[in-house]
Amino acid sequence: MGKLIGHSSLRRQLLGSHRPMQWREFFIIVCTLALVLTYRLGWLDELVLSYQPPESVRLERYMNLGELTYEYEYKKSSINWGMAKLKYPPTKPLAKLPDPDELPPLESLPRIQHVFDKETPEEKQLRDKRRRAVRDLTVKSWEGYRAYAWKKDALLPLTGGFQNQFSGWAATLVDSLDTLWIMGLREEFDEAVAAVAEIDFGNSSTPYVNIFETNIRYLGGLLAAYDLSGREVLLQKAVELGNLIYLGFDTHNRLPVDNISLMAANNSIEGEAEGQSAEWQVVSASPGTLTLELTRLSQITGDNKYYDAVDKLIDVFARGQNKTLVPGLFPMYVSMQQGNVTTGNTFTIAGNADSLYEYLPKMHLLLSQTQERLGQLTRGFLDAAKRHLFFRPMVPGGDDILISGNLNVDEMKKKTLDPETEHLACFIGGTLALAGRMLESEEDVVVGARLTRGCVYAYQAFPTGIMPERLNMIPCESSSRCTWNETKWNEEKKKRYEYKPHLPKGFTTAKDPRYILRPEAIESVFYMWRITGEQEWADAAWDMFESVVRATKTPLGAATVKDVTVSSDKVEQEDFMESFWIAETLKYFYLIFSPPDLISLDRYILNTEAHPFLRPEAS
Repeated sequence: MGKLIGHSSLRRQLLGSHRPMQWREFFIIVCTLALVLTYRLGWLDELVLSYQPPESVRLERYMNLGELTYEYEYKKSSINWGMAKLKYPPTKPLAKLPDPDELPPLESLPRIQHVFDKETPEEKQLRDKRRRAVRDLTVKSWEGYRAYAWKKDALLPLTGGFQNQFSGWAATLVDSLDTLWIMGLREEFDEAVAAVAEIDFGNSSTPYVNIFETNIRYLGGLLAAYDLSGREVLLQKAVELGNLIYLGFDTHNRLPVDNISLMAANNSIEGEAEGQSAEWQVVSASPGTLTLELTRLSQITGDNKYYDAVDKLIDVFARGQNKTLVPGLFPMYVSMQQGNVTTGNTFTIAGNADSLYEYLPKMHLLLSQTQERLGQLTRGFLDAAKRHLFFRPMVPGGDDILISGNLNVDEMKKKTLDPETEHLACFIGGTLALAGRMLESEEDVVVGARLTRGCVYAYQAFPTGIMPERLNMIPCESSSRCTWNETKWNEEKKKRYEYKPHLPKGFTTAKDPRYILRPEAIESVFYMWRITGEQEWADAAWDMFESVVRATKTPLGAATVKDVTVSSDKVEQEDFMESFWIAETLKYFYLIFSPPDLISLDRYILNTEAHPFLRPEAS
């Protein structure tokens, strides 16, 4: 752990200067002590909330108040993965990031966020009340983790135990760093960073390291916390971990593995370069979700090797996009071993493929819209998804909503919609709205709103006020008009052996009735709120928050719900709290009820774990 230090002027007075104190120095000390007491006694949030105009200045102060820091003792990991010998090094000059001097200013790019009007005192009071409720729950969840699972991956919130499922590198701790910073929890943040400084990325609890989870939770968490705080130790640890992830690209075709063999990686340091063996088949989201974090690491460090690795990966997807059975979309499973992203007959934007599509527009933004191939990848998937995956479900009130399903293609190339959706698919509304603003396509923003309303509808339809993990609905024949047909619903539900009599009208299954603290629905609500400024999204968010709290709360934080389709008084919980509960779900709720300049979408890009990366500007 580190030791606490304060302002340099205060330290000079306390550590040995014997000359008479000047009135200016006395004034500085008094103000500094007042700031310390304000922070330590929990008055910081009230202080910030009470100071209103100007909004941008207030937010900047809020993000930077509490200059007391830890002096971190950086401990190098037991293995320096940057020293590994590559069996398959790059064979041509490294791909380079756009020249910082040639980047367009952010002001010249399409605006993402809505220009919000000044709120009334009553609106501010309500928003602040809701924001405090989210912050209080975050503190409770963090304290439960700190007390019972400190430096472990996940808390067991019913029994007070812990679980290591992601290499034992304190997943919840690293995943929560930027949430702590954003919520002004400086003491908790500094303590967590001191713990991060001691993580040994050379020693894993498992012989294989999952490249996808390690990238989005750990590397993403470190980079975002560094972008927000500037704490150097976070970048040092990010480079250590980035070098390990880079070894996942040490394959015969320089395309990544799904699971990094630590034995092979270690042999590449101690002896002959061994390289890695890519799996025959992986879910498309796994390689497709490595681009954002490694590119940001190159932007921060100036080392192009990380970007070079994902540049080749982007090329493979760009060349294959229009060669699949559904041009524009990629099959659920791809082969990095063969460099094949075109063979396959099942298509979805839900689980197994989701964040592949999420990262296409976000990479375009991260590279300041300088690469046409990323614009084409984005436009291609948007058009194909709207044509083949999105459907209007038949519901009693005739609500104008959309749901994203799956598509199967048979041997005769006949396309069949499977009207099954997942909570994981609920990210797509926000992604469409984001891409729509980036590409200046208002149609996509409107479609994104309909998709988001579809997930909000699913929340509101069930007794707990929460959407199940996986469900089925009935597609309307037309997306522009749909009348409720009770007879048709009765006929369709009889075809589903998973149907249960207590399901709400319009739903034919809840194949997986759990809620595992997922963020995707509130994620899209967040994007719709920030992009449109329409009050319906803030109101929906509060309803969702109250429902989630009722069903998931435990004395130590929040737990998975076994079945959200039953009445609230019959809810049973499972003993697990995912790291993304604090990293994503609570962060999105908090940002909706915060002033919109806090993590503005015109300044930050959030990765699939809600970690905000600074958008680069011309130097």
